[in-house]
Amino acid sequence: MNAFSLPAPALQHVLDLTVYVAAPIEAGNVVGLNSRGKRRIIPITGGMVSGQVNGKVLPGGADFQIVVSETTADLDARYMIELDNGEHIFLQNRALRRGSAADIAKLVRGEPVAPEAIYFRCVPTFEVSSPALEWLTQSIFVGTGARFPDRVQLSIFRLG
Repeated sequence: MNAFSLPAPALQHVLDLTVYVAAPIEAGNVVGLNSRGKRRIIPITGGMVSGQVNGKVLPGGADFQIVVSETTADLDARYMIELDNGEHIFLQNRALRRGSAADIAKLVRGEPVAPEAIYFRCVPTFEVSSPALEWLTQSIFVGTGARFPDRVQLSIFRLG
């Protein structure tokens, strides 16, 4: 068997998002098949998008979280973006957020935590209706994020 190594993919910055959020809804421990923690839902109230596409995050989406421990949450945010030209993009963003129990507790209470203290990585996917935006559906994207008391900030990169 031949050993070989392929080059690491390059990262190309694509866009930045600021997503404003309302207070979390704590739905409690989930039970039954596939249950593994506490359900938390965070309403999305709006935001901004800039980079290779520019526009706004529309209100009405949410981040559907499963809090698996005091230090780790599995995130699934879904929301609509309206571009400056009127086109729409639906974004589903799966993410992992983890940090110390003390820092995560601060986030839950709405207190600021230094972004470097929290591991927050995501894998967004996009749905588009415009052929000009189809490129968003033809690559894999990854991102890094930071949670602030009133918002989430994300930087999204295309894997080359």
